[in-house]
Amino acid sequence: MLRAAGVGLGDEIVVPAFGNAEIAEAVVQVGATPVFADIDPATYCLDTSAVEAALTPRTAAVVVVHRFGRPADMARLHEVGQRHGLLVLEHGESEAPYDEIAQRRQRAAYLDGKLKGVRTPDGGDGHTYQQYVVRVPGNGRPDRDAFARAVRGRGVECRVPVKTPVHRMPGFRACVSLPETERAADETLALPVEAALTKRDMQRIVSACNALGGLLQPAL
Repeated sequence: MLRAAGVGLGDEIVVPAFGNAEIAEAVVQVGATPVFADIDPATYCLDTSAVEAALTPRTAAVVVVHRFGRPADMARLHEVGQRHGLLVLEHGESEAPYDEIAQRRQRAAYLDGKLKGVRTPDGGDGHTYQQYVVRVPGNGRPDRDAFARAVRGRGVECRVPVKTPVHRMPGFRACVSLPETERAADETLALPVEAALTKRDMQRIVSACNALGGLLQPAL
């Protein structure tokens, strides 16, 4: 898409750092420079204000990545693009069948109502729950990683969706302030929400997480 749009040497492309490096790598492959902007803490997608703050006279495009099944605020991002004469490209996630999405939403609603001690995701409009991502508040101890180990120890699979933001990876290191990106990388944890999960599976997830809820209280 970047090549087709004529993006090349000397251009800057605004991209998110929260996610994998494939978008930044694509920018480099066409000879342009990736410029990292911060994310919205609710959607984990590019924040409109952060995008505008990252623009320079060399900015040619913005690449928006929809994350975890929660779409970005494309209306506002397209407004930014039109106001500054920029191309706004979207990188989406693979679409699941409608029946599977409905079942994921059902399981997500169950977790929303039962989980304690973690911050459940903001459902928002059109969330398909490709991943059910909670926040484990960082009160110093235990941290998200300790919480994940404890949940796994209780037989529940979970994973850290973004271990290292792209702006901290070798080859893309950038001296840029991305507080929401850093916070999300430190706090987020993806819990199972697949359509194949049974009611007993869902109860096990809730039991494992809620048993650790008391650990998340601030240390006295």
